Amino acid sequence: MSRAVVHETFGGPEVLELLEIPEPHAGPGEVRVRVTAAGLNPMDWGIAARPEAAAQFGITVPSGFGFDFAGVVDEAGPGATGFAVGDRVHGGALSRAVADFVVVKTPTAAPDALWPTPEGVGDEVAATLPVAGMTAAAALASIDPRAGDTVLVGGAAGGVGVFVVQLAKLAGARVIGTAAESTFEFLRQFGAEPVTYGPGLTDRVRALAPDGVTAATDLFGTETAETALALGVPPERISTIAAGPTPPGGVRATGGFDAEPDAMKRITDAILAGELTVPIAATFPIEKIRDAVTLQAGRHVHGKIVITL
Repeated sequence: MSRAVVHETFGGPEVLELLEIPEPHAGPGEVRVRVTAAGLNPMDWGIAARPEAAAQFGITVPSGFGFDFAGVVDEAGPGATGFAVGDRVHGGALSRAVADFVVVKTPTAAPDALWPTPEGVGDEVAATLPVAGMTAAAALASIDPRAGDTVLVGGAAGGVGVFVVQLAKLAGARVIGTAAESTFEFLRQFGAEPVTYGPGLTDRVRALAPDGVTAATDLFGTETAETALALGVPPERISTIAAGPTPPGGVRATGGFDAEPDAMKRITDAILAGELTVPIAATFPIEKIRDAVTLQAGRHVHGKIVITL
């Protein structure tokens, strides 16, 4: 037997249960990963809480929980390719990552994913990368920030935002990030110039950047995208990740599944070079999954939350 976090109904953190389940094994063309860490994302509790969100991913109850994970391959089925027993890996397994074991196909097919974890990147950090890192990479690739750009980032202090800010800075751009005032010092340590979101945002950004904003990415709703349009940013240089399939004004909708094939390697290379920092706000043992999700859902945490196994 092995452990897995399961929810048999939709609801808040109280529906999550740590259950003993039959131990899964790798079949043909599959590998099994002994999970050591699982990173939490807003999409995880969104799927567990809202049937309509779950339906978008084809998830029905009873279901497992979580997407991001890291660990070690401990079984390889016949015909499995690309990974071998003993390999350190990290990846995504839709609604089944917070468990002792995850089984994935090789090569992986979306939405699942698997990458080697390089030496020098710990499992807790690696477990934060799939959703936030790939979403950030996609959001920026669609607007192509470069030296001389001033990029407006909406929701800059969130899990995706801290990646976006740092990756945009690495590209040579100036970064202005919308956030609550309580997160301003947190954002400044990553090189962003913070600005309070909410009514009057356009005027506040104009005051910070009198020469104009040249690109923008909105990581929470549409306020930043609408502000960028009002400031004259061309729609093709504005991206959104949470505005639905038809964001305002013809701006670009994107997400982690659109990331370029080498995006994860570029992210882990930046971590190894000391150019990108992953802030881990809290770690919880798997037995404390409800506490961890309650903290995550409160949206007041600065950095990533990781479950350890």
